[in-house]
Amino acid sequence: MSSFANLVPMAPAFNAGLALCLSLIMALGAQNTHVIRMGLQGQHVLLTVVLCIASDIVLIALGVFGVAQLGGLSPALKAALIAGGAVFLLFYGAQAFARFRKPAEGTDALASVAASPTATKPLSRRQATLAALAFAWLNPHAWLDTAVLIGSASLAWGTPGNAAFGAGAAAGSVIWFGGLGLAVFWLGQRLGKPSIWRALDGLVALMMWGTALVLLWGLVA
Repeated sequence: MSSFANLVPMAPAFNAGLALCLSLIMALGAQNTHVIRMGLQGQHVLLTVVLCIASDIVLIALGVFGVAQLGGLSPALKAALIAGGAVFLLFYGAQAFARFRKPAEGTDALASVAASPTATKPLSRRQATLAALAFAWLNPHAWLDTAVLIGSASLAWGTPGNAAFGAGAAAGSVIWFGGLGLAVFWLGQRLGKPSIWRALDGLVALMMWGTALVLLWGLVA
């Protein structure tokens, strides 16, 4: 009973990390497009999903615990990192809202992949591994979303709340990439419809703006 009671105060931090990760990861980008492409082509889907999740968890851990150490040096630096993360979220939320109002060209490209899922040459297991790792580790947006934004936002929860926040973010990655892999099988080519990603962009904008407001409120409260 005491262990459960100790976990209860960590629930808000966990939920906040989960919401932030999902709001960041839902946006249509190179990594999501790659997962969908592999799924539609029926190539190494499980391997791709597992590598995406594992890479995200490592990057989140680097952000949460690495940035936390930096933030511990100075209250001013901690406040600056939190404020910077909030500004980034407001900016990304605005971009997602712009895509919601006027779907980006990337959705058309994704639709073309869905329309011809077998157009690409099959990849070997080694090639699929290198491709998944490249989309995770050589993608500056992945570093910004996980190591920087999630790491900065975790500072608002102190210690050990930052660990719960990171765990929630990691859970968000598992839920999203696992669900995305399954959705490719269930929805097939319909997943490439721009209307689906437009709806996600609208949801992403709301979640990002909401998280940014929570972070800013914590600074002024």
